[in-house]
Amino acid sequence: MSLLSKKAVVLLFAAVAGLGAINAQAAKAKETASAEKVSMLDGKFSFVLPKGFVADPLPTSPTGAKGTMYTNQTTKTVVIAAENLIPEGNNVKDNDSAFLDGTVSDFIDAQRKALPDFNKLSEKSLTQKGSGLGLRQVDSTATQGGGQTLNTTLMAGSSTHMALVQVISRVSDKAGHDKLIKTILKD
Repeated sequence: MSLLSKKAVVLLFAAVAGLGAINAQAAKAKETASAEKVSMLDGKFSFVLPKGFVADPLPTSPTGAKGTMYTNQTTKTVVIAAENLIPEGNNVKDNDSAFLDGTVSDFIDAQRKALPDFNKLSEKSLTQKGSGLGLRQVDSTATQGGGQTLNTTLMAGSSTHMALVQVISRVSDKAGHDKLIKTILKD
């Protein structure tokens, strides 16, 4: 893997490392009655979360990564959206296969080290219609927050920024998880 992709995945992974604090942060957030619009990479990757999600900004990481955690107490679903600068001022195309492939590989390695029962179920390459933005999707399971979870992680890069969206659901809610992923990936 390239040095760029290793640094990229470390920075993205740092943005979601606060996952253990989900319950404490979710308790502080106020529920909104409307859907939550999420926009990343200067609007090239945007989606609307359904009603019921509560937004709570994550603290900026030491590397400068910033993001928001969205929780839905009813479905016990968490969506983390984080964005950071690509290290060393590097620049990537909107669908940079080498960058995305390396980032995914390193992300999976980092997940295996961080989560002892991490199990990759699938990996996909996607291109957003309209924007041409390349995405990588990794579906997996792991024990997080005291129970078994379904996880879908979406990674993208554009210009000098990279983005990560991680959706975490209960294993018993596969249908709801899949429906949410379709909503996020819909143009």
